[in-house]
Amino acid sequence: MTQLPNSEAVSPITLQGCRVLAFVGEIYEDLELWYPKFRLIEAGAEVIVAGPSAGENYNGKLGYPCVSDTAIADMNAADFDALLVPGGFMPDKLRRDPKVLQLVRDFDEAGKPIAAICHGGWIPISAGVYRGVRVTGSPGIKDDLVNAGAIYEDAAVVVDKHHVSSRRPDDLPDFCRQFLALIAAGR
Repeated sequence: MTQLPNSEAVSPITLQGCRVLAFVGEIYEDLELWYPKFRLIEAGAEVIVAGPSAGENYNGKLGYPCVSDTAIADMNAADFDALLVPGGFMPDKLRRDPKVLQLVRDFDEAGKPIAAICHGGWIPISAGVYRGVRVTGSPGIKDDLVNAGAIYEDAAVVVDKHHVSSRRPDDLPDFCRQFLALIAAGR
């Protein structure tokens, strides 16, 4: 009979008591929300998914639904340890919301981890927090990142201070390892 490893061997990072805010909106990238969300939960974190409206069903690019736990307008960065910004087409619309931008600036000013993947980088760009920060993102937003003053690197994951970024869903294993490690280091 094969013995399964204990939970510590599976997820050595413990994030008990940590709270992570994740953005959701219509046409979010399915894997870029769900994969990190489940990894965070596996490590013991509480993940609160906030969308434009509380209790609203948002469909991912691939059609996977996500019901928001709460409304972005009701969120306060001081109540969370980190921020997850998935990609998809969602960031292009959410970055027009002044509350979204203020939340990102509040996380940034507090030095709390901000993780953006793929087109999720549009939101920190619009919040003005990437100037002088080493980042990566979808090749489709490379020019946007550079024009915002970021230092672009074509890598699976880039960590600079409290910022974690990746290019695409294929990078999710590296992205999640670094995001969880950054949250744990900031405890």
